[in-house]
Amino acid sequence: MPTDNDPELFARWAAGDRAAGAALVDRHYGAVERFFATKAPERVEDLVQQTFLACVEAAGRYRGEAGFRAFLFGVARNLLFEHIRRRVRDGRATPDLGSRSLVDLSPGVSTVVSRDLAHRQLVLTLQELPLDLQTALELYYWEELSIDELAAVLDVPPGTVKSRLFRARALLKERLEAAATPVGERPRWLRTP
Repeated sequence: MPTDNDPELFARWAAGDRAAGAALVDRHYGAVERFFATKAPERVEDLVQQTFLACVEAAGRYRGEAGFRAFLFGVARNLLFEHIRRRVRDGRATPDLGSRSLVDLSPGVSTVVSRDLAHRQLVLTLQELPLDLQTALELYYWEELSIDELAAVLDVPPGTVKSRLFRARALLKERLEAAATPVGERPRWLRTP
């Protein structure tokens, strides 16, 4: 099955082939887990399972234009937003997830345990960014989604993705510098040449 591509596996899984489903989940489980680890660490396993279940339930809506990974992360993003809305709903207006950070929405958010101080600082600083900017950076750099795939996940034009990435990098760099993270410990893409 290693030669099978994602759309083929997904079509077979949606048609009832459990082995194809298992192969697809094995292939993408770690990426989806990482997606939720910095945004909902207390519910990672549940949200990962819900993501794959929702994918199969939405199989009829998958057209393949942007690729399976874009579809998968789009489903994960929607589930994350539902999760956050449920957590912060207490009679207030629905939070603006495009401009609010996880720290704003839930000051008690637990942090990802990391032995590496620089990684922990990066994760904490990422969590301070508006959620759409955090998501864009993580999916672009950690999961290596293309601009077009990110556009499909975020449901915005590719030009908007580029500006969000530019804005997110600048904001992240500014906040890391404010936190006095030594230059040598910053990710290579944030270091000043």
